[in-house]
Amino acid sequence: MGNNSFNEYEFSEEIANALKSLGYNIPTEVQQKVIPLVLDKQDLIVRSQTGSGKTAAYGIPICESITWLENKPQALILVPTRELAVQVKEDITNFGRLKRIKATAVYGRQPISIQISELKQKTHVIVGTPGRIIDHLERGTLNLNQISYLVIDEADEMLRMGFIEQVEEIIKELPRIRMTMLFSATMPDKVKSLAMRHMKNPLNIEVESTGISVDKIDHFMYKIDEDEKFALLTAVTVIENPDSCIIFCNTKDQVDQVFVRLVNLGYRCRKIHGGMEQKDRLEALEDFRRGVFRYFVATDVAARGIDIENVTLVINYDLPLEKEAYVHRTGRTGRAGLKGKAISFANKRELRLIAEIETFIGFEITCIAVPDNEMVAEYKAAFEVKKELAPVLKKAKGAKMDKQIMKLRFNAGKNKKLRATNFVGVISNIEGINADDIGIISVLDSLTFIEILNGKGNIVLEAMKTTPIGGRLLKVSDTGKHK
Repeated sequence: MGNNSFNEYEFSEEIANALKSLGYNIPTEVQQKVIPLVLDKQDLIVRSQTGSGKTAAYGIPICESITWLENKPQALILVPTRELAVQVKEDITNFGRLKRIKATAVYGRQPISIQISELKQKTHVIVGTPGRIIDHLERGTLNLNQISYLVIDEADEMLRMGFIEQVEEIIKELPRIRMTMLFSATMPDKVKSLAMRHMKNPLNIEVESTGISVDKIDHFMYKIDEDEKFALLTAVTVIENPDSCIIFCNTKDQVDQVFVRLVNLGYRCRKIHGGMEQKDRLEALEDFRRGVFRYFVATDVAARGIDIENVTLVINYDLPLEKEAYVHRTGRTGRAGLKGKAISFANKRELRLIAEIETFIGFEITCIAVPDNEMVAEYKAAFEVKKELAPVLKKAKGAKMDKQIMKLRFNAGKNKKLRATNFVGVISNIEGINADDIGIISVLDSLTFIEILNGKGNIVLEAMKTTPIGGRLLKVSDTGKHK
């Protein structure tokens, strides 16, 4: 199985300290199986369900193996959605922050000029959706000739969304000598074929091969007519009174309708679907992670790959049209060793689809009686009390590490012919500061941002107010941001 503690791996001090700050103590099964093989640079095909910890399985050893001095990207991680690109980029940044590893996310619906500016900086890891990666390749704004690691994440979702041809096009631009990893919850023939065409004697790893967790998630269903679904939804939320709940609908119009009706009833609620602006989608996801609101009405854009802990209840308001989607939706709960519950609404015409889902997951979904008014009334008081409570906000994964980091802003950059080495040389000569206290450096055209680690930000901030760089005294300030 591999190591039973992250302390048993021979990671560098920077990676080990980052994992400790992030609360990574015991590796999951997929991490135990994958991390040693990535460190040995072995091509891998990994079948692993959502919530198994696969981002850390490939992200941690990639960060361990990155050469900081190399200016061109060394790892490329392909993902199917914009939300997943942002999340994986944040995870890579957290794993590699103390090693000064810079990760950049590139995806559609964000101005490409912002990404071009980022890609001009020293960037070690690129996380992106296939379409936007190709855009950058065609513009000549992304150089992949130093890529040593390729990760194809959520490969079956790439296939479902029609991205496999784009993935193949990107692979043709990569060096032949590289390590390739493919992660997928299911393994359709086209995904297998992709792997065999572009991998060298890959090892096959399978985790949670049954396809769905039955020990951590209780699965139930209600038979209900379409026009009675919303009344059932309110009854179920009263009885279950969840701390955190995702309500899945099949269309953005249905999401909008359910969301408005819940808000009108005073639910602390937000929504997410593909018709929203990217900024609003990312903000909604982040607020849900932090616990700003309790109920999240969503299309399948929130069903895969998005790491949100402590979701206690998933409701399929609309039954998913694809049986695989049932696995990914319900996999949002029962994570990180916690217990979860999944409840589905099905009308008479959908009972055949329920049967197909049951065959796919390997067990029957328990059908329960629709609660009556008396039962709802019994739970109503407790529900109303919780509904009025102010949210208890959760800390981000990197919060502990962030406390030790100050991000400084200098009012000069490439326009003054400054480079990262200019700043490292000067700052590391400040009394009490060495190169290990300097984090990620981003030198832009007219600004430079530098993360100062280990709680030494104020020392550097005060010293740099009177210390010139490149013969110039620069204006310096604390941005108040740590990411």
